[in-house]
Amino acid sequence: MAAGQGDERRGKPDKPIARRGVLKAGLAIGAVAGTGAWTVTGNGRPLRQPGSLPYPDLAPGTDTIPQIEHVVVLMMENHSYDNRLGMLFRPGADGFRIGPDGLPTATNPYANGQIQHAFRMPTTCQLPARPSQEWTASHNAYDNGRMDGFVSTPIDPLTTETVGAVAMGYWQEEDQPFYYSVYRQFPIADRYHCSLLGQTYPNRRYLLAATSLGMIDDTTPGPTDYPANGTIFDELDANGITWKNYYSTTSSTELFPPLYVKNVGTKVIPIADFFTDAAAGTLPNYSLLEPDYTNQSEENPQNIVVGEEFTASVVNALINGPDWDRTALLLTYDEHGGYFDHVPPPAAIAPDSIGPILLPGEDGFDGFHRYGFRVPFALISPWARRDFVSHQVYDHTSILKLVETKWNLPALTYRDANAAPMLDMLDLRRPSFAEPPKLAQPLAVTDPSSLSCSVTGPGTIPPAGSVTG
Repeated sequence: MAAGQGDERRGKPDKPIARRGVLKAGLAIGAVAGTGAWTVTGNGRPLRQPGSLPYPDLAPGTDTIPQIEHVVVLMMENHSYDNRLGMLFRPGADGFRIGPDGLPTATNPYANGQIQHAFRMPTTCQLPARPSQEWTASHNAYDNGRMDGFVSTPIDPLTTETVGAVAMGYWQEEDQPFYYSVYRQFPIADRYHCSLLGQTYPNRRYLLAATSLGMIDDTTPGPTDYPANGTIFDELDANGITWKNYYSTTSSTELFPPLYVKNVGTKVIPIADFFTDAAAGTLPNYSLLEPDYTNQSEENPQNIVVGEEFTASVVNALINGPDWDRTALLLTYDEHGGYFDHVPPPAAIAPDSIGPILLPGEDGFDGFHRYGFRVPFALISPWARRDFVSHQVYDHTSILKLVETKWNLPALTYRDANAAPMLDMLDLRRPSFAEPPKLAQPLAVTDPSSLSCSVTGPGTIPPAGSVTG
């Protein structure tokens, strides 16, 4: 991710921010156009409105979860649930189905009828420029719920070159031992979806503001782009709740340039300050952490063990710091990166009346009335629920909803107003992890040779024997 840069990776020109796409589909979950009256057509219940409070009888800013003083969010890059956790054999977790040979049964077809089987990636490195999470490629992969277009879809609408075999690659415990020790012990969610079938920028806008303002791909934000109801940081400021965005190379606040300009150097500060604050017990109420997007974020073509080592440093800083007993870390990924997942994204509530910003000839599909693919999610806290896998549908706005629920803050859009707040993953009666569990060392520490593919490359993809037909 590099906010402020155009969509250079796909060779696609920036889209004019002012042009609003027209949704193909009507409002999927019930806006009564022009009246402001919203109802859920499936069950008749009214939707919560933007600006409404989780607890209308309490004052805004009221702390309803005092057991947790510090909410920390770490969002890595570009991996689906199956790509990273499909081989996590944890009771109740919906990963790969395994055949008699002990391998996943998941497949995807090529255009010529051959079948690509899911395969363990040869190394912990990735191919450059593929797979693709671009808007059209993601919808082609989804294929109206058939989930059979990951391999055969073009990388982007301007080329006939297809994504190919790499979309069916996955990693397992031996490739990411620290992550598996986290995901095996702390509660995870196997229905946590990114917010739309698109790339990094729009999904991270949802994390900040519960809307992408029509953005669907990694295009340059307009210099005055700002959501009508502000961002979660504006709500925190308005209610005296402290926050910091600790960044390494690029801050997600740059996706709304006025937010970045207002706070850089004061609340938008270098990642080194996080480790200082964690050790000193001076973390703010809300923290957004960002890896070095050039080599730590796990986006292709990076080596995922570098990102795992960064995540381990964050988790260990919190566990070993004086604030552990009052902290919750929310660990997730911004989107699926083009990698296969077997669960079709369900319909979603559109955040507002802004449709996708489309180039000529692009399809609007379901607009913002559908979630994106599943991505890994874990809640790491003394107050996390032990031995638990949540099957509740979440997306990035569920993080906002948890923050809004804790401090009784007004909703930003229809999406976060009606999101599930992830309270099922907490046990606030007693701290199940007051004594932190033993976590594995990251692979970069236990096997430094895992860093060698950063020079030698990702190996042969697809591996021999993974294509049939």
